[in-house]
Amino acid sequence: MAAMEQFSDSEIYSIFVRGLDGQGIEILTAGDEGYEESIKRWSEAAEKPAAAVLLPQTAEHVSAIVKIATSSNIEFVVCCGRHSTGGASSIDHGIVIDLRNMNRVVVDAEKKTLKVGGGCTWADVDKEAARFGLATVGGTVNHTGVGGLILGGGWGWLSPRYGLTIDNLLSADVVTSDGSILHCSSTSNEDLFWAIRGAGSSFAIVTSFELQAHPQPTPVWAGTLVFTPDKLAQLTDFANLHHEKAEDEAMIFGYMCAPPTFTPMIMAVIFFNGTEQDGRSYFADLLAIGPVLDMTRTMPYEEVNAMFNDAATFGDRKSSGASAITYPLTLPLFQEIFDSYSAFINENRTAGVETSIVLFSMIPYKKILSVPLEATAFGSRGEYYNAELLLRWKDPGFDGKARQFNRAMNMRIRELGGVGKDRGVGNYANNIEYQVDPKRVFGVNTARLRSLKGVYDPQNRFRKWHDVLYEERVD
Repeated sequence: MAAMEQFSDSEIYSIFVRGLDGQGIEILTAGDEGYEESIKRWSEAAEKPAAAVLLPQTAEHVSAIVKIATSSNIEFVVCCGRHSTGGASSIDHGIVIDLRNMNRVVVDAEKKTLKVGGGCTWADVDKEAARFGLATVGGTVNHTGVGGLILGGGWGWLSPRYGLTIDNLLSADVVTSDGSILHCSSTSNEDLFWAIRGAGSSFAIVTSFELQAHPQPTPVWAGTLVFTPDKLAQLTDFANLHHEKAEDEAMIFGYMCAPPTFTPMIMAVIFFNGTEQDGRSYFADLLAIGPVLDMTRTMPYEEVNAMFNDAATFGDRKSSGASAITYPLTLPLFQEIFDSYSAFINENRTAGVETSIVLFSMIPYKKILSVPLEATAFGSRGEYYNAELLLRWKDPGFDGKARQFNRAMNMRIRELGGVGKDRGVGNYANNIEYQVDPKRVFGVNTARLRSLKGVYDPQNRFRKWHDVLYEERVD
């Protein structure tokens, strides 16, 4: 693509003020009230000083902004929930297109569909859908933006029953890199609809999603159990039992530090879409291991996606990474990762790492695998469970060491976890914070994505998330 113009921040601000005059689009720049808040991100390490932050309210607003940015050769990024630890929604000196004002959810109770604005969070979606006794597959942290999660694939507590979030995406309204407003579905702009389901942030700005909703009239039983490290062998046995018998029951198993001493412990966050009595029956073998803390309870479904909120607050510096594990699950795998995690915590407490966590998401994948790998751009459908290491720390001087440990740990999990036996890549794109060979993200779908880039984004304007044209250097 052509080199970006070297405008000053004030020149960039002036270009958009002049070009958008009279359209009612709020534009913030350094020194304006609200600017500092607008560049804050979930991870402080991902915050960058944009030349301007623009807050559109309609698809037409987004189109006008993109046309000016493209014609002036000014870089832009898109922001919704502000969760990208890799900085995909942040920019130095370019502009941020912040969709927060496009946050309306419209429910069609008869068709069981949700029309979701591109600036919504999952809390917005869950709350409005629940008013009609409905739910859809959303993220496990409800202040996550819908856009990033959906466009990277999306999974959640309802995935065992309904698949990935993209498997429940019926259509989308998008703005492409030349400012065109397009409607995408299985019958309209089908190639682009294929691409945005798994690689969407690399192709367009989605201003509205249409999602399939499902009946969810009853509460669920869910919550967190905390165990001491000596229970790891028994928990490994239960994890294998869960793999063998689970249908739509789900568990996210992993490591955390329990306050007030922040001692490394084991947690299991469990989900049962039914009554407490039936849930306790299914998880009886897990409960019999003897948690030192049981926070399970019956709750409305719209509260389920808040269970991780306390562990996923804004603030601090963060690094995430993707890997996966396969059945059978082994004690040597879990023990080595627990020991490495514990050593990392204990050796680096002065950097403020105690709220870091390791997660193994044991979400049954049969429904996800019912959709062929090539049916969408999402490259990570396979017989494995996602694993994630989310590091948090306070000291900016610790950035390099934290990221180095994160990458090494995720590589080790992949080695021990046995990933690579099927065609899925075993890397959940939304958890990869740095640029890698696109084949490691999109697998067998990479060639088609690269071809479609020439159609919908020939100048490769959308490359801040995962650049599908990136060529990995071999030294």
